[in-house]
Amino acid sequence: MQEFARRQLGGVIKCLAFALLLALSGGIAQAQTGEPIKIGFSMAITGPGAGAGRPALIAMQVWEADVNAKGGLLGRPVKLIYYDDQTAPGNVPGIYSKLLDVDKVDLVVSGYATNMIGPAMPVVMQKDKLFVSLFGTAVNEKFNYPKYFSMIPTGPNPKAAFTKGFFDIAMAQNPKPATIAIVSANAEFGQVVAEGARENAKAAGLNVIYDQTYPPNTTDVAPIVRAIQAANPDIVVICSYPIESAAFVRAINEIGYKPKMIGGGMVGLQFTAFKTQLGPLLNGIVNYETWLPVKTMQYPGALEVVAKYQERAAKENADPLGYYLPPWAYAYLQVLEQAIVGTKSLDDNKLADYIRNATFKTVVGDVKFGKDGEWITSRFLQIQYQNIKSNDLSEFKDMSKQVVLTPGDLKTGAVIYPYADAKR
Repeated sequence: MQEFARRQLGGVIKCLAFALLLALSGGIAQAQTGEPIKIGFSMAITGPGAGAGRPALIAMQVWEADVNAKGGLLGRPVKLIYYDDQTAPGNVPGIYSKLLDVDKVDLVVSGYATNMIGPAMPVVMQKDKLFVSLFGTAVNEKFNYPKYFSMIPTGPNPKAAFTKGFFDIAMAQNPKPATIAIVSANAEFGQVVAEGARENAKAAGLNVIYDQTYPPNTTDVAPIVRAIQAANPDIVVICSYPIESAAFVRAINEIGYKPKMIGGGMVGLQFTAFKTQLGPLLNGIVNYETWLPVKTMQYPGALEVVAKYQERAAKENADPLGYYLPPWAYAYLQVLEQAIVGTKSLDDNKLADYIRNATFKTVVGDVKFGKDGEWITSRFLQIQYQNIKSNDLSEFKDMSKQVVLTPGDLKTGAVIYPYADAKR
């Protein structure tokens, strides 16, 4: 009996040891792989915003690969969960409801641009989630949501920031302009930027002699250009979306309209596809930008991210340069990454508190957030297209053709003024 008991006890000990070994090995495997941290968002993969949305998505996938190559976050891999919003605001609320209720994502970030971010806000707020947005203009002004943070360098006055540099350049000329025309798309972004342009015009003492809106996606803008020409303002601010922006550039050149300065808030001219389509027609236009690979903006890691983006973009037939949105799409996920590492948590409240108080090192430079989740200082660019000779891609790799005029600490050259001189 004693021998039998010893054998039974030995068997039990072996079983327990084997079970313990299995448990430990399973725990190690779980620690190595883990359940993915799921980050959800919508993106304009098709539709009018795809020229920016697709490059943004590729840059986000570059970030995902980079983070996972370093071992993930909190010992877990990261996984992007996304759906195409087709650049249609009406699709956005349903996507975020699905992400949060069905996909059970851990965190959400925004898709591209103001018109897509606004519709997501009520869903995100109802779920009390952290929300880092990508290129939204003054979105949180009407919501005042404390867990919102905006990745766009407009600063504390985002409405005015889009065109502030444009006005600064114009008012530095001798003689100074006296009159201005403002034309804008009748949609959220266009109206927000136009409102900021009016603020800037008033502050500069300019007389607004033409101020009109037009329906979004208008392609025949020649009548609008002729109406502005008839009003004869010194300078013109255009607050337009991609399709309209290209139409304005063509109409201005076809009509031969030459005010002293024109541009300001034209979305789409930043996309490489539009740049190569328009080529020399862009010469002289002064317009907003956010990042270019000029020496003054080669922040640590920026060129490496762009190189990785370009490698992927070549395979996916996306924007071949990726100067406009990819660095920012990578950077807004860097903010999230650094907050997760800093808090060792996925808790939305802890992450929001951390983001509110930290300064982030990103590929677009140092980022610190202030009121309404906007940047504490503006770093919005105004650039001028100069001396473009052809429609070849090489023209837009040459940074002497896209001259940074403002802000002063990032300036790479001088404005050619008036506009007519830049057309020669």
